Amino acid sequence: MAARAPNDETGRTDQMAKSARRAARSLAALAVVTGLSACTVGPDYQRPEAPISTQFKELKGWKQAQPRDGMEKGRWWAIFRDSQLDALASQVEVTNQNVAAELAAYEQTKALVRESQASLFPGVSATWSGQRSGEGKALTGVGRTVASGVSYPQGTVSWTLDVWGKVRRQIESNEAAAQADLALLENAKLSAQAQLAIAYFNLRTQDMLRALLSRTIAAYQETLRITRNQYNSGTVSQADLITAETQVLTTQAQFEAAAITRAQYEHAIAALIGRPPADLTIKAGALPHTPPAAPAALPSTLLERRPDVASAERTMQAQNALVGVAIAAYYPQITFSASGGFQGANVFPLTAAHLIWSIGGQATDPLFDGGLRAAQTDAAQAAYRQAVANYRQTVLTAFQEVEDQLSALRLLARELKIQEQARDRAAEAVKVYLNQYRAGTVAFTTVVVAQATLLADEEAVLSTRQALFNATVYLIQYLGGGFDASELLAEQPPPLTEAVARSLPVPPQ
Repeated sequence: MAARAPNDETGRTDQMAKSARRAARSLAALAVVTGLSACTVGPDYQRPEAPISTQFKELKGWKQAQPRDGMEKGRWWAIFRDSQLDALASQVEVTNQNVAAELAAYEQTKALVRESQASLFPGVSATWSGQRSGEGKALTGVGRTVASGVSYPQGTVSWTLDVWGKVRRQIESNEAAAQADLALLENAKLSAQAQLAIAYFNLRTQDMLRALLSRTIAAYQETLRITRNQYNSGTVSQADLITAETQVLTTQAQFEAAAITRAQYEHAIAALIGRPPADLTIKAGALPHTPPAAPAALPSTLLERRPDVASAERTMQAQNALVGVAIAAYYPQITFSASGGFQGANVFPLTAAHLIWSIGGQATDPLFDGGLRAAQTDAAQAAYRQAVANYRQTVLTAFQEVEDQLSALRLLARELKIQEQARDRAAEAVKVYLNQYRAGTVAFTTVVVAQATLLADEEAVLSTRQALFNATVYLIQYLGGGFDASELLAEQPPPLTEAVARSLPVPPQ
């Protein structure tokens, strides 16, 4: 029996639909194969050489208290064995607002990586439009209103293939920029922790200075008592009595000034841990006699241990990849597109008779741009050279800072020994002159000078001990603290090639 005409029409439209699906599958397969076999133009990144030496100039005779790997990772301040410092420094990573700002910047650059990765995949969109219209009986000539409707449900797929690696170079650049921002985040943490440790040791120095001034005030008051007794007995002049009183008052003023400085350091610590000063009170304490020996490292390890050096190195890779982005602009841009849907009046229920589809490709290659692409490539190459220079300068600065602190520790240790000897001799001189003053064999001015010398020597010893602690903190900071550049790669997604290979659709057989 012969089939009816409507079925013939349906068969033809079904055949057209099958053809469209086969064409779409062929397009997808072609796009995947083209994408997977695409090349990547532009220079592959290789880290440039930096000016490094085999050893530090100031490391001669330096003995490590422990190997570098023995330091507790991240908590570098633990070598000071101070529970109060440990409690405060541990809060920096969580509550410091500068660190929070760097964390937000890092999250932003991570989002840019995902944004650029999205360009590797096709864009799919769906649209639907509808219209309803009608005519009155005066126009139709019938006794009722005639209404009709038109519907257009359609879908579109567009895929710009990364044949020349422009998108992949952009992803490489964004990933390196994210790693650079992660290093800056670690640098912000390290800097804030070092600032807190410095403020903490300065605060402890003020505690010890106040304790010293308190003992000195007590000693001066005893001298004042002796002088007042001698003045009452007529053996010394009123000038000696006034001098003794002035000595007590001046030292009391220094005691109050030290309290002001201590309060300021306490406020600074509160700000560093993200708390109002009113919420933090640190009890008085003291510095250990000398700081622990900080672990030293070979010069070459600074390239991996300093977060600012790591950030500068990652910035170089980001700029290097952007050179490839600029070079890729010289090559044609290839885009495949396909669309399909239904069109017609009152298409529901949907049938093959209303099917529409299209498939095609486009290659765009600017023939003349007035030197725009050449200028963009030159700018990208210049930006890369600038990043290289910045990286090398960062390395040189790192060596300078470490050498400065190594020499400071060595010379401060010698200075402290000499100052302690001077302080001890000054203390003996005060005892001798004070006994002679009681016996009336020396003038009071001799005692005053000796006591002022002793106080100055004691303050010098305390100041040098403070400088030793600060130099130790700076040395640890300039050696990178607990940072290691390998942590940057651990924070990133899998390599681009693997991620793309897993995510791309499988070509139809």
